[in-house]
Amino acid sequence: MPISVGVSAPDFSLLDESNVVRRLSDFRGRPVVLYFYPKDDTPGCTTEACNFRDDYSAYIEADVILLGVSADSPKSHAKFKEKYGLPFPLLADDGHVVCDKYQVWGPKKIMGREYDGIFRTTFLIDANGKIARVFEHVKPSEHSAEVLEALKAL
Repeated sequence: MPISVGVSAPDFSLLDESNVVRRLSDFRGRPVVLYFYPKDDTPGCTTEACNFRDDYSAYIEADVILLGVSADSPKSHAKFKEKYGLPFPLLADDGHVVCDKYQVWGPKKIMGREYDGIFRTTFLIDANGKIARVFEHVKPSEHSAEVLEALKAL
């Protein structure tokens, strides 16, 4: 079944940057912004993460959980988080199992080179665990503001 608005968000268990297991189901009762990004410490991913960081107080005020997911290791996430002062968990999906569940892993092409990787995609999950909004092909510099605007509709 495609991941779309109204379906239950697939549950998962992933390690964060501190090797703590995080489960989506642990956050039931609160909205969750689950954003998938290609790679730690790359230009677009850094811009996106830092914009979420800069707007983090608005997410806290709205009682929203913010989670970043990439295929990088917990160690890589720890370095990225520390370097940029990111206040939210970064989850390691190094086998891209969760990326597959959310259908954000697949063939990409950059400068003529083809490879498999993560499509920059965000899921807004309501307090009942249902997908409320899917953001695809996001622009890193504008994305946090776009998500905050969408939260007003929850």
